[in-house]
Amino acid sequence: MFSSFKIKKEESSSCLTKTQNEGPDCCTPQAKGKVECPKCKQKAKGVLGKTLEHLLTDEAKAKFTCFDGFYFCKSFFCEVVYFRDETLLTQEGVSVVVGHKEGATPATVCYCFEWTKEKMKVELQETGQSTATEDIKHKMDTLGCSCEILNPSGGCCLGDVDKALKDLKEELKQGKTKKHLIIVGGGSAAFSAAIEANSMNVQVTMINEGLPIGGTCVNIGCVPSKNLIRAAESLYKANNNAFDGIDTSATMTNFQALIEAKRNLVLDLREQKYINIIKDMPNFELIEGRAKLHTATSVKVLDRIIEGSHILVCTGARPLVPDIEGLSDVDYLTNEEAFDLDELPKSIILLGGGYIALEIAQMFSRLGSKVTILQRSERILSSEEEDLTSELEKYFKEEGMTIITGNAVKSINEVNGLVSIKTVVNGKELEVNAQKIIIATGRTANTDNMNLEKVGVKLKSNGAVQVDEYLQTAVPTIYAAGDVIGERMFVYTAAYEAKLAISNAFTPLKKEADFSVLPWVIFTDPQVAGVGMDEVQAKLAGIDYEVAVLPMSYVPRAIAANDTRGFIKLLRNKADDKLIGARILAPEGSELLMEIAVAIKFGITTNQLKDMLHPYLTLSEGIKLAAITFSKDVKELSCCAT
Repeated sequence: MFSSFKIKKEESSSCLTKTQNEGPDCCTPQAKGKVECPKCKQKAKGVLGKTLEHLLTDEAKAKFTCFDGFYFCKSFFCEVVYFRDETLLTQEGVSVVVGHKEGATPATVCYCFEWTKEKMKVELQETGQSTATEDIKHKMDTLGCSCEILNPSGGCCLGDVDKALKDLKEELKQGKTKKHLIIVGGGSAAFSAAIEANSMNVQVTMINEGLPIGGTCVNIGCVPSKNLIRAAESLYKANNNAFDGIDTSATMTNFQALIEAKRNLVLDLREQKYINIIKDMPNFELIEGRAKLHTATSVKVLDRIIEGSHILVCTGARPLVPDIEGLSDVDYLTNEEAFDLDELPKSIILLGGGYIALEIAQMFSRLGSKVTILQRSERILSSEEEDLTSELEKYFKEEGMTIITGNAVKSINEVNGLVSIKTVVNGKELEVNAQKIIIATGRTANTDNMNLEKVGVKLKSNGAVQVDEYLQTAVPTIYAAGDVIGERMFVYTAAYEAKLAISNAFTPLKKEADFSVLPWVIFTDPQVAGVGMDEVQAKLAGIDYEVAVLPMSYVPRAIAANDTRGFIKLLRNKADDKLIGARILAPEGSELLMEIAVAIKFGITTNQLKDMLHPYLTLSEGIKLAAITFSKDVKELSCCAT
């Protein structure tokens, strides 16, 4: 492989001679006599462009130490290694660093000289090549090299770029160069990874067991829950009309028909968004079965050993069932079963007070069940501030739900066909009974019996896969994404992580995962939405912040709709007026979130935000009014005034 990537003999010899005797002259003329390790201050003998560090064995890495004068510096698209031990190179002067890890694609290294983006453009223009950044990146990705390096004589020091591309494509076509991704999992992260890998001409094998293709979101999570939540909202609003002179009412006439419509929606979306995506995908194989890791690059499934070059673990998570006396003896439900009941329970106990519990609780309450929420913490949504949680709790209680916080559940058993829970609240014993109990006390990663630790993958104390900022595990050829890493359990972050993991696995341009601006939504009514910091987080970060809170009763859209529940809260950094966070409690509050997220991402100030034109009687006008609240009392403003 890379047979055309060879530097001319005399150039190689000249470089070796000068790096041995004079320091990095021909390679980096500007750095002559100045290049040294920042730690040990020893002079480097030369410079080489290097691709993925993780491809090296521990033995080879031992040479990349402060003692040997190695250090890294980033320059444009290039990682550069300053070295003193030229024996790491082959005699040709340009080739492969010795000692690759099993299954890793060899890293191409070469001598290079220091250049800038402008100099590269000049060189490429002189040779009639495109100077567009995306074209340069594409060449780098295809070559498998960390940089498009120019030597003093012009052109790429790896040789003829066009010929190299042609040779590489031919090798891929003939199967001489093998890139093969094994995906363990079949949910949103898995499909995001498959699509990204396929765009790179990487062979993909997807192995799925448990939930049908599509995973949690489409089958038992986002899609069925939001469908039934909207149905319950329609029923509730018909019976709680906010306008005088209009009488409306509605009844649940056929719960089974509602569930059957939900099932059809799930089947339709599973086919459209998952099955149809892969049915004609080239170089793709789907295997139904339980996968166990065999080596760092292979997986065992159905008595087959699947050999690949990289593995992505994205097996998701499942409901965390607490260890409570008697729980295993009753017919409890989780979200995996709650959205697929054939009959509407007359009464339900929700064990838990997080976002999953609250969405399910309000949905069943509005459909007609008597709902009791038992929360261990002193507040529902205990990770959020009290002003938000107390307001939401008030609305839930107004709808007829019972919320009991500060629980210490002692036992669960079945009495006369009902589930009976014995708990202690404020030192007093309490018994709560219902027809059904739904467990919503968190989620745990699906990592059991996969041989992950056996092949070197490290797990966290909660069983989730431990990854670095590049989504890479402790094993260089194995990555992980989605709920299985135990953080940010959202379908959109899972897809983002998987795409990034594949890019990092198969291209030399590694990019860190960025969750600095992560919007999130809880689909209760009113909805809870947030992005960035809250007051506690801002204080811990040492930021001198200011808070503006705008009740929805000051938002014209909410006033006109006769629904002024909730508020908009913005946080800004007093030093530069930039937004650092927001919390929203409002009907359809999620639709306000992205304007704030964009403002935080791109450093838009509250003054700039309030100067933007927001159409009157839109919900988004509330963001402008909240920004104005930092400096003015909105009570004193007329309609549309700023």
